[in-house]
Amino acid sequence: MTVAALGQRRLRRRRVYGSLGTALALLCALLAAGALLAILGYVIVQGAGAINWSFLTALPHPVGVPGGGVGNGILGTVIIIAIATAMAVPIGLLTGIYLALFGRGVIPEALRFLSDVLSGVPSIAIGLFAYAVLVAPLKHFSAVSASFAFMMLMLPLLVRTSEQAIRSVPQTVREGALALGMSNLRATVGIVLPTARPAIITALLLAIARVTGETAPLLFTAFGSQFWETNPNNPMAVLALQVFTYAISPYPNWQAQAWGGALLLIVAVLVLSLGARLMLRRAMQGLES
Repeated sequence: MTVAALGQRRLRRRRVYGSLGTALALLCALLAAGALLAILGYVIVQGAGAINWSFLTALPHPVGVPGGGVGNGILGTVIIIAIATAMAVPIGLLTGIYLALFGRGVIPEALRFLSDVLSGVPSIAIGLFAYAVLVAPLKHFSAVSASFAFMMLMLPLLVRTSEQAIRSVPQTVREGALALGMSNLRATVGIVLPTARPAIITALLLAIARVTGETAPLLFTAFGSQFWETNPNNPMAVLALQVFTYAISPYPNWQAQAWGGALLLIVAVLVLSLGARLMLRRAMQGLES
């Protein structure tokens, strides 16, 4: 066999292997997309009938009483996530700035390692930690303890993404600010952070989407409530916790409301994810320009 024939044979083999690899990757992608669409479709079919204005605004009704809703759970979810965001953003952003500006040495590497480890800790373990730190010593459940657990779930994503967002800002931007006489702090706060803002907001939206459907930490912290509650120091209803409670109940009315609540959570996560993608596209366009 000549060298040219051998080369043609190897080329055909590579093309066959490449085509098989492409087909296998496409099949896996279709399976993943099909599974996602099947889940979404099933939840929509089961939950769409339960959603109406009363469902979104009313309190839960006792077993056997028709109607009822998850209005207090929606309100509690907003309150708990808002408090968690208020706690997580300063810590995550400042840590990301520190790692981006002083990213070498034992302490920054240790912070990165701990952040990566924290991102892999099961949410139920985070809930147990929040229970041990806030619930057990204070001897009562509260929305603050749930926000604390959510904050810990949000921090790894905020820290690592904030660091990468700040690092992605061209060095010439910082150097230009320093050349104009700005201090390092003023250049970071006034120039670098506004440039990296879309990427940071993207990380925040993804972190909020990450905790929106979490239930395990809430079992040890917020505990739930059947009433309107706005005091973060008291037990509070949360939509994900209501879905869990209704789903495991034997009552058809509650099970139907569980599907409706699950649909609301999916829609919330979808909206946050779409917002994150739009902000990421804006960030990429800003860096390219």
